Amino acid sequence: MASSLRSLKWFTLLALLTWIGFAFAQKPADAPPVVVMRMEGVIAPPNAEYFSRTLRVARERGAQLLVVELDTPGGLMSSMEDIVKGILASDIPVAVYVSPSGAKAGSAGVFITVAAHIAAMAPGTSIGAAHPVPASGEEMTRTMEKKVVNYAASYIRSLAEQRGRNADWAEKAVRESAAIGEKQALEKRVIDLVAPDLNALLQQVDGRTVKLPQRTVVLKTRDAPVQRSEMVLRERLLQVLVNPNVLAILGILALYGLIAEIQNPGAIFPGVIGAISLLLMLYGFSVLPVSWAGIALLVLAVILFIADAFAPSHGVLTLGGAISMLLGLLMLFESPDPALRVSWVVALTLTGLTSLFFVFIVAAGVRAQRARRVTGMEAMAGALAIARTDISPRGKIFYDGAYWNAVTEGESIKAGERVVIERIEGLTAVVRKQEGAS
Repeated sequence: MASSLRSLKWFTLLALLTWIGFAFAQKPADAPPVVVMRMEGVIAPPNAEYFSRTLRVARERGAQLLVVELDTPGGLMSSMEDIVKGILASDIPVAVYVSPSGAKAGSAGVFITVAAHIAAMAPGTSIGAAHPVPASGEEMTRTMEKKVVNYAASYIRSLAEQRGRNADWAEKAVRESAAIGEKQALEKRVIDLVAPDLNALLQQVDGRTVKLPQRTVVLKTRDAPVQRSEMVLRERLLQVLVNPNVLAILGILALYGLIAEIQNPGAIFPGVIGAISLLLMLYGFSVLPVSWAGIALLVLAVILFIADAFAPSHGVLTLGGAISMLLGLLMLFESPDPALRVSWVVALTLTGLTSLFFVFIVAAGVRAQRARRVTGMEAMAGALAIARTDISPRGKIFYDGAYWNAVTEGESIKAGERVVIERIEGLTAVVRKQEGAS
C-alpha cells in the first residue's frame, strides 16, 4: 500500500512538472508575432508594393509590430509618399530599423524613418541628405527647385512634429542635405534608439506604448515569435530593373540584338531579345534620374561605331565612339550617390565589349554585304573583258577563259578593245567600251 502511495505521488509530481513545462513552452507562441521585412536599394514602385503587401500580411497574422530593416540611398518621392501614407494610416505599429552596420537611410529613406512609430539605427549607420532631385535628370529652374524643396521641407517637418522628433534637423536634411551617424541621430532626437541587432531592438521596445490612429497599444516583443516576409518573384524582378548597372547592360543587349536582326533579317531571336531588353530598360529609365547628356553621348558613340564600319578611319572613329560610350555610361544617371550610378567596372567592360563587337562583327558584316559576288554569272557584272570580234551591235568577247556572245547599246566596239560587262541577259553579255582604253 505504501509503495502504491509513493508511486502515485511521483506520478502526480511528474504530471505537474510536465504541465508546467508545457505551459511555459506555449507562452511565447501565444504572444502576437513580429513581422520583419527588408527594404533595400532604390525606393521605387516595387518597394512600395512590397511594403503594402507586407503590411496587409502582418494585419492578417495579427502581428503586434512590423519591423522594416532599411538600407537605401534614396529613390522616388512618389513611392516614398506611398510608403509614408501606409505607415501613417497603419493600425499596426511600424518600426524602421536602419541596419546592418554600414547601411544608410538617404533621401527618401529619411522621410520613411522619421514617419515610423519607432525609429532605430544600428551602430555604424547614417541618415540624411534628403535634398530632392528631379527624376527626369533635367535641371530644375530656380523657381521650380524652390517649390519642390519647400514642399519636401514642410512635409518632413510635419512628419517629425507628429512623431515628436527633431523637426529642425529634419528640415535641415532637406534644405542643406545634412547627414549624421547613429550616435548624433540619437542625441538630436532624430531616432528613438540604437540597437546592435534585431533581437536587441525587440528587447528595447518591449513595454513601449505606441499611439495609433484608432487605438493605443503596449508592445510585448521580448518573447514574441519573429516572422519574416520576403519579396515575391515579381517584386524582386522589378527591383532588379531599377539597378543602374542592370539597366546599362540591358541597353547594350538591346543594341546588340537589334543590330544583329538588321544584319540577319528573319533571324527573329536577336530581335526579340533586343526588343525585350529595350522595353525593360525603358521601365528602369522611368524610375531613375536619367541624364539626357549621357543618352546623347551613347547615341553619338553608336553613330561613330557604325560610321567606322562604312568608312574605315584606321580606328579613329572607333576610339572616339569608345570614349563617348564610356562617358555616356558614367553620366547616364544623375545622382550624388554611387549606388544610383553605373559603376566604373561595368562601364569599362561594356565599352570594351561593344568596341570589339563593332570592330569585328558589325564591320565584317557590312564588308560582306558590300562585297561584289565572285561566283556565278552575276559576278561578271562590272568585270573587264576583251572584244574578239567587232561588236556592232553584236559580236563576241573573251572572259575568264571562255567566249561569250555580246551586245552593245552604245557606240560600236572594235576587235581587241577592252570592254566592261554591264549585265547578263540570258547567255548574252551587255557591254560597253571601257573609256580611255583600246
